[in-house]
Amino acid sequence: MERLQSEPTWNFDIFSGSQAYDYMVDRTQRTVLFWDILRKRGNSYLTHLEKGQPPLLLFDYEEIMDGRLFEHPVNYSLVHILDRRILDRRKSVRQDDKQSRDRRQTYRGKTIDKDGFPARPIVVIDPRAGHGPGIGGSKMASQIGIALDYGHPVYFISFSTDPEPGQTISRVHNAEIRFLEEVVKRHPDAPKPAVIGNCQAGWATALIGADRPELTGPLVFNGSPLSYWGGVDGANPMRYKGGLTGGIWMTSLWSDLGHDKFDGANLVAGFEDLNPANTYWTKYYHLFSHIDTEEKRFLDFEKWWGGFFKMNTEEIHFIVNSLFVGNELEKGQLKLDDGRIINLKNFRAPIFAFASAGDNITPPPQALNWIYKVYGTTDEIKRCGQVIIYMVHKNVGHLGIFVSSSVAKKEHHQILGSMGWIDYLAPGLYEMVIDDVAGTPDLNDYDVRFEERKMEDILQFDDGQEDEDPFVAVNTISRFNDVAYRMLVRPWIRAAINEPASEWLRQLHPLRMQRYMVSDANPLCWPLKWMAEQVAAERQTVKSNNPFVQLEEMYSDSIKRSLDYVKEMRDISQEMLFKSLYATPWMENVFGVGDQAAGKELKPDEEQLSRNSREKAELRKDADKGGFVEASIRVMVAIAGAGKNLDIREFQAAEDIIQSSRRLSEISPEKYKQIVKEQTKILSSVPRNALTSLKKMLTTDEDRKKVYAIAERMADSDKNLGENEKRLLEIIRRVLFKDAK
Repeated sequence: MERLQSEPTWNFDIFSGSQAYDYMVDRTQRTVLFWDILRKRGNSYLTHLEKGQPPLLLFDYEEIMDGRLFEHPVNYSLVHILDRRILDRRKSVRQDDKQSRDRRQTYRGKTIDKDGFPARPIVVIDPRAGHGPGIGGSKMASQIGIALDYGHPVYFISFSTDPEPGQTISRVHNAEIRFLEEVVKRHPDAPKPAVIGNCQAGWATALIGADRPELTGPLVFNGSPLSYWGGVDGANPMRYKGGLTGGIWMTSLWSDLGHDKFDGANLVAGFEDLNPANTYWTKYYHLFSHIDTEEKRFLDFEKWWGGFFKMNTEEIHFIVNSLFVGNELEKGQLKLDDGRIINLKNFRAPIFAFASAGDNITPPPQALNWIYKVYGTTDEIKRCGQVIIYMVHKNVGHLGIFVSSSVAKKEHHQILGSMGWIDYLAPGLYEMVIDDVAGTPDLNDYDVRFEERKMEDILQFDDGQEDEDPFVAVNTISRFNDVAYRMLVRPWIRAAINEPASEWLRQLHPLRMQRYMVSDANPLCWPLKWMAEQVAAERQTVKSNNPFVQLEEMYSDSIKRSLDYVKEMRDISQEMLFKSLYATPWMENVFGVGDQAAGKELKPDEEQLSRNSREKAELRKDADKGGFVEASIRVMVAIAGAGKNLDIREFQAAEDIIQSSRRLSEISPEKYKQIVKEQTKILSSVPRNALTSLKKMLTTDEDRKKVYAIAERMADSDKNLGENEKRLLEIIRRVLFKDAK
């Protein structure tokens, strides 16, 4: 009864002949225009193929390095984004964004430092997951556009349609490292480049940061899976696909049918299968019902969505076997084909992990659980001197994380705008919170703060780790099946397939056929252009309150609901089948699931406890080492962390304090970061000693007064003096002046 009451009510006017006529004219015209847009989509697809499927960037660029010319060639290249855009650049800069102006006007927070050195370079990597590159810079309001607005030099790692012979993940990894080395070389006086990895490019970015931590600045993972077994029961069915198909052998089969190349159209088809209502109806009906306004958006997106890129057998086999099925990255067991072991605990640069609760491809557990699996506790994050920041959007879908203009204008705008500050965050785990500023309806201003979090805050996005146990069995069975396939089936497939045959199979893929079959390559579609021109010249739109339009919307809604119902039943059935096969005592006994599942070995062992004890003892001895500089920074870090909440105003206050002090302003940025990490470790490990030793570090009353003034200034920076800050100020006052008369 409640559901019936919640359904939308429709106010039907009296059906009349004129309303029916108006609707039929509009619907007929929309039908012609709809099919003409699909014809344009097909033509765009064919034209893009003829051009070699270049990156779909809205910005001019120049190629800096071509990976195809390397000793071990790869189909990747490094391009420099030129700040010459199709539209006037000044129109896209938010002149009324106060925080943007503030960040440009301060030393460590701004894009150009006080000596005129260039800003931190930004390197954007798009996913190679079936589609082509460029989606991260396909709009003015995009990661690349916003980085340019902030004044950053921007680079983009692109890739071409076909992989090079012998190309492997390790060779791609080495090429990306060479690209970053070139960026560093081109900007020797700037901070290390920040690297933004979208979707599948996130794990590639993680490999770089863990293998060469000295090479990168902040790392940004947008909708990036790093914990592949994570998910919530009843909500994330994609993770069960591998187990239900027997694992990696299917990928090997498709690669063999492609003559040693894996067709990216198969990956795209997998994404489309997740939401059949959108794939088969909603996106087309949305175009049909908004035919006069949606053409450009539809064609732009479909141009990227329909660009299918290939991988070598070795590449896709490594990705699926070692990452998605094997889940080796979060365990620190990922081994590249050249023998290198990648351990995420080697991270040294600050990390942003951006996920969304509305993402059904990379749900929050897959984007965030690695933090718990790698570090175990927030104390361990601090001990490692690491800064990890996460942010979870409430509802945007997977593609929206790095495609949506609204997300770019808000979340990515603030992420990129915070690049100058996060280097100075004390080590720990934070959530980035963005609040709209009251009185700014255009949403050009935001309050940004970093709230300190614990591991429990990460784990709340999951419903427990026990549902990952069955994937141990999936991994073992997958490897067995792949060996059996390679021995018994592969020789026959490879003997029967050559390049012309594999290309014939690729062209018969439904995602390609639906494009070239509705294009000017098909003579049956030739009249569509003329018909659309006639309709456009005599376009008659129907009013939205026309009862026939309302009936059409009801019919569309019923189709969507039906497809959603089918999807829900399919997903429930697949999850039940998966659990009936793998989540059984028999599987646990055979494969030792209970001993191998991720998350079961996170308790510190005796060696780690002993190491931590030794470190604390050493830190107690070192707590009183240093002078005015160390004491000042220790106090700033302590006050900033007292409220478990740091916003931009506190960073600004710290910056003002540093610039107003001769001794503090002489510290180089790198030295400042080092001292911040050292003082944070002392404060988090031996907090009592850290505060009581302040007086020993300050040998004169004048210095003690200055340090206490710094503490007061920091506490008052956000105009909200909390109880913790009051208590800490009182402790510092007593320590510094308890013997004073």
